[in-house]
Amino acid sequence: MITVRMLKAEDVPLIKSSPQYPLEFAELDYALRDGGWLDYYAVKSGTEILVAEDQDVMVGFSVLSREDAGGAEFRIAVLPGKLGRGLGKTIALLTLKQGFSYPDISRIWLIVRKNNLRAMKLYETLHFRRTGECTEEVNGKWVEFYRMEIDKETFFCESMKTCTLL
Repeated sequence: MITVRMLKAEDVPLIKSSPQYPLEFAELDYALRDGGWLDYYAVKSGTEILVAEDQDVMVGFSVLSREDAGGAEFRIAVLPGKLGRGLGKTIALLTLKQGFSYPDISRIWLIVRKNNLRAMKLYETLHFRRTGECTEEVNGKWVEFYRMEIDKETFFCESMKTCTLL
């Protein structure tokens, strides 16, 4: 059973020493390394980094970072040795549930690489909707992204199949 908990200092070196992603995901490897998501979000105000575990074994992590009134940015990383097991959906659901448990968060957004079809399918399955496009510099290269978001009502009614928390 997958659970999430707050990141501890001793988790960071474990994540950063993970093996490299397979070639298909090589361009995402920076997220796990020095200067990647852990370093960037650890010092960003209003941010929670959650570690996902399966029976006390780390399988990934996620980020919720409050950006503006009512909104939070979402990021997720499944560790390289744990890919292809369907863990991303469970980690995403647990993270979104945590985020939407806060009364001040009514929408959660993300960016996804246009060429990351697997991730886009996951987010669409979770009822995120595309809200635009952007281009950002990642490791010295310009990368095209879709912006996607989900609101609290859609999450609970569609993704969780319960509207009782509204």
